[in-house]
Amino acid sequence: MDSLIFPELSLPYMSYPGLSLRACFFLGIVQKKVNERGYKSHEKRTRRTMKILYDHQTFAMQEYGGISRYFIELMNQFRINKEMGVSFELALHYSNNEYLPQYPSFKYHRLFPDCNCRGKGPFLNFVNKPYSRTALLKGNHDLVHPTYYDPYYLKYLRGKSFVITVHDMIHELYPQSFPKYDRTRAYKRLVIGRASAIIAVSQNTKEDVLTFYDVDPAKIEVIYHGSSFQIERVSFAQKDRQLDEKYLLFVGNRRQYKNFNFFITSVASILQNNPDLKVICAGGGAFSEDEQKLLERLSIQNQVVQVRTDDDGLKRLYSKAIAFIFPSLYEGFGIPVLEAFACRCPALLSNTGSLPEVGGDAALYFDPTDSESLRSAITDVLEDEKLRDKLIHAGLKQLGKFSWERTAWETKIVYEKSLP
Repeated sequence: MDSLIFPELSLPYMSYPGLSLRACFFLGIVQKKVNERGYKSHEKRTRRTMKILYDHQTFAMQEYGGISRYFIELMNQFRINKEMGVSFELALHYSNNEYLPQYPSFKYHRLFPDCNCRGKGPFLNFVNKPYSRTALLKGNHDLVHPTYYDPYYLKYLRGKSFVITVHDMIHELYPQSFPKYDRTRAYKRLVIGRASAIIAVSQNTKEDVLTFYDVDPAKIEVIYHGSSFQIERVSFAQKDRQLDEKYLLFVGNRRQYKNFNFFITSVASILQNNPDLKVICAGGGAFSEDEQKLLERLSIQNQVVQVRTDDDGLKRLYSKAIAFIFPSLYEGFGIPVLEAFACRCPALLSNTGSLPEVGGDAALYFDPTDSESLRSAITDVLEDEKLRDKLIHAGLKQLGKFSWERTAWETKIVYEKSLP
């Protein structure tokens, strides 16, 4: 009899009165099948792809910038690493972001790309918001990861959790750098309080969040950025004649906390004593009228130039520079530091914010409020070829601690913990 061959199937039912051995065996078979299906169903649920909804915000505001770069790289890692089990939707219809074209899978339209008019960012945010709202209401996702701090989505979550990334605390630390009508601080306070989890891009940023907001430290996970530039020898085109000149490199926008005026005033005497030395400012827009007047007053207007460039051009600029200078008063992370390391460019960094955390022992540091400290660092790297080589090799080693793939894996873990 089958029940005697497989007694373990019959045994759970033997105590029931009135059941034959064959009946006990049959019930055991049924229970086994139910258990197997239940296990397979559980296994399927635990292995299923998790879908994340990203909204439009940062891609409406930024043509270039660290925040949009971060989200682009995060989504790209989920796209190419299927084993992560994360799919996503980007709720976006209009954008002039310059990183999006690198990934043809993103479908969107450019809107007034050549118009450098005031208010274009807020307008793009306004026309994109209905698309994000529609995606939220459809609910075809497991979790929401907004790309900035506008809390419009809170009323459309429908029971879904959301994760917020805090990129820096500039609005809290330097409120004078922003107009009075700017509501970023109020928005940030609201979403930090309601988020299921908070990602801070550095330990320094986490500590700043805890300084300004009453939030459980266990709710904040530190996840570093990576570098979008690979370690490689950069090729140079015939048009790069400007790169045959000696120059120091400044990258990105030049608004108040970026400390550009301090930097250019401090370096003026070095430029005046070295007529063949230049400063190239990559990105950040054309010099303002006030900046032009400052350069003229310092008599260095012919030695300081601004260029608009793409990623390939920026790689070449890093690779040929005597040094990359980052005089910022505060950074939440500082992606340009890793870009400089990847391009074998010595990095001279402000000793504040997260920059020592990111640069480690691979950079030369200075006080961003002390002109002599900055001039000393620049002079050292100009005159000491061995120091430059040492910084280059240390930078390549430090770069190995950061990658976008690691960012994505660690972010996935935060997502899983945040699911309702």
